Amino acid sequence: MWRWPAALLVVAIVAGAAGAAPLQWDARAPMPLPRTEVAAAAVGNEIVVVGGFTIDGEASQRADAYSPARDTWRRLPDLPSGRHHAMAVGVGGKAYVLGGYSGTGATLRTAFVLERGAWRALPRMPYPRAAAGAGVSGRRIVVAGGIGEGRRLARNALVYDLRTRRWSRAPGPTPREHLGVTSLAGTVYAIAGRTAGLDTNLLHFESWRPGQARWQRLQPIPDARGGTGAAALRGQVVSAGGEEPDGTIREVLAYRVAEKRWVGLADLPTPRHGVGVAALGSRAYVIGGGPEPGLTVSSANESIEIAG
Repeated sequence: MWRWPAALLVVAIVAGAAGAAPLQWDARAPMPLPRTEVAAAAVGNEIVVVGGFTIDGEASQRADAYSPARDTWRRLPDLPSGRHHAMAVGVGGKAYVLGGYSGTGATLRTAFVLERGAWRALPRMPYPRAAAGAGVSGRRIVVAGGIGEGRRLARNALVYDLRTRRWSRAPGPTPREHLGVTSLAGTVYAIAGRTAGLDTNLLHFESWRPGQARWQRLQPIPDARGGTGAAALRGQVVSAGGEEPDGTIREVLAYRVAEKRWVGLADLPTPRHGVGVAALGSRAYVIGGGPEPGLTVSSANESIEIAG
């Protein structure tokens, strides 16, 4: 397990002593159906959670929406087919679900948008993609990392232009799967991930904007992790969840973009991997996932306020 360097530990202690008590996680209404390897995205005033594995190992078609204001869930129309390790984003008040693995383990190219109460098929991705992540830059959805053709690590990113309804290829981050991907102010971030099993977790942290020739290397995340989720808010990129040979990961880390440095947040009360992570307002939410490595499931829904 990674340990904070002494210099950073001193900074954290001084900051804690000088300011208010550290912000803690809150338990929220549990997800109606426990599952892991879900995808989540903030859509309007709700967080949409889709797909995943159920306890029996089935690929779920389920879609649910959580309202933080009411602390309640509502059932959405089922996905057209079951999937796990998919990607999801919210753009313009609509939920988009991309790729993933089918119930038979096939890597998918399909993409869907939820509008007018139904899932509508979008143009298929030019290449299959699963165990990746997705972010938004302007009117473009960027799918980065993951498993592509031939069940190999993907070397390119896929970009969907919402105006032209066309897919294109773009440079990809360092090849890896089970990474966290999010976006902030038009920049897409790729956090950690792994190349194969739990013992191949990485420290990579990279960013990209459409038009750039390559992804930019940033300060590595202090704690290598695969199976993590990511969200961005209030000038920070948050990584929560993950698994490693010792088990699931409690440490939650935030990268302060303006300061170009990582800081530690309060530990996740229910450490999990395969989580859905989304940001809404001033809070980050970590939903579902497996409390132990492998096929375990949870309904946990926990949130924390992120200081500005």
